[in-house]
Amino acid sequence: MDELRQLLALGTSYYQKGDYETALPLLEQIITRTQVFADVYNMLGVIYHGLGQFSKAEKYFIKALEINPGYIEAALNAAVLFNNTGKYEEAKKSYTQALTANKHQAGELDLHVAGKIANMHCEIGDAYQAAGRPKDAIVEYYKALSLGPSFVDIRVKLAIALHQSGNTYSAIDELSRVINERPDYHPARIQLGLCLFTCGHESEALNTWNEVLAKDPNNATAAMYVKLVGGPQYT
Repeated sequence: MDELRQLLALGTSYYQKGDYETALPLLEQIITRTQVFADVYNMLGVIYHGLGQFSKAEKYFIKALEINPGYIEAALNAAVLFNNTGKYEEAKKSYTQALTANKHQAGELDLHVAGKIANMHCEIGDAYQAAGRPKDAIVEYYKALSLGPSFVDIRVKLAIALHQSGNTYSAIDELSRVINERPDYHPARIQLGLCLFTCGHESEALNTWNEVLAKDPNNATAAMYVKLVGGPQYT
């Protein structure tokens, strides 16, 4: 997820600067890995519209609106495209549906907006972590997870901050939740091993790191911890 976020940040940055040629391959990389970012499909739609590839642009705008039916910007972009290609009824329908979908109760956030705000809280938490203030980071990570409870990378960051602030067993609970939801998310197992080792459960920590190595033999972090602790390494 961290790599995807870096691609998203980089692609969005180039897009916002108008450097569509550089942004395009970065954004295309993202949709080959995940199809959850309405923003990415909207940006691709704008780029392909500008390139004159109208059918491809239309496909991406429609996908953006499937992910987030209340995405006004994508609906407007689709309406412009439909107008330019003579599809006037489709243009009207696209915009009307988006307006209708966006009329949610006061104070309620759609998933797209909630995700963006969750990431903002996460970035503030990261800043507190970098400043050596894990307790302040914990507050921000909890806020982020209240908006995006499925963001496992943020939950791992919360666990790290909890561990650093002395709440190791709370950290273990958070990491166990991630592992239950995403058994192959190795950063959670690596951090769980650290927490277990801190609590004096050395053999359990070694088992946890070796579980990572069983699935990812080239995982340098897990291998390093096994070596440092001096236990037998999975082969």
